[in-house]
Amino acid sequence: MTKVILITGASSGIGETCARHAAQAGHKVALAARSADKLAALVTEFGSEHAIALTCDVTDAAQQEQMVADTVARFGRIDVVLANAGLGASARGTEAGDPASFQQMINVNCLGVTLTAKYTLPHLRASRGHMVLMGSLAAQGTVWGSVYSATKWFIKGYADNLGAELGDAGGRVTCIHPGMTDTPFFDSPKPDALRPDDIAKAFMYAITQPDHVWLPHLPIYPRPKKPFSDQHH
Repeated sequence: MTKVILITGASSGIGETCARHAAQAGHKVALAARSADKLAALVTEFGSEHAIALTCDVTDAAQQEQMVADTVARFGRIDVVLANAGLGASARGTEAGDPASFQQMINVNCLGVTLTAKYTLPHLRASRGHMVLMGSLAAQGTVWGSVYSATKWFIKGYADNLGAELGDAGGRVTCIHPGMTDTPFFDSPKPDALRPDDIAKAFMYAITQPDHVWLPHLPIYPRPKKPFSDQHH
């Protein structure tokens, strides 16, 4: 069945790769990000009958509301939302961090996802659809002083809360938790990390499960460098 899939942070990295996998599987994709030129190139690649570009700053409620309205105007419904837009930290820990960076990161990673949910939930309720949030391995344990990790703890908990809200309407929520992934998120290549294709395959797995399957959290990590039996030596 062809789905209408709205993806934030769709112009690069994991979001772009998830969009490419979805388009290749025959789905319609609404691509949202701030980079209009990159989105336009993706629409050209996928075909304008299959994709729409939506320039959007996820921290702006009015822009998110318009993003959703434009998606529905073009494709008639929304079946899947991937709330993928996010920012990393500019410095390790809290003491060394910059307050402006904290505010921007919290606005994008927390407020932005909340706004995406607010404006898409009515349409996901109507379609009994699927909300997918992008969490992180950083929300699975303590990370020294990390504000970024704390924003992903928010996403992890929010996914459960949204699961209750959308689940009451017959929909589903999944939070994908990638480990380190080699994307433009990092300043240098990460040869031992996951690839965006790995995360995209997990995304496609989650959204193609039959209706009776509930997949609240989906961790996907790089293989440990040490054997599991030797992790603490």
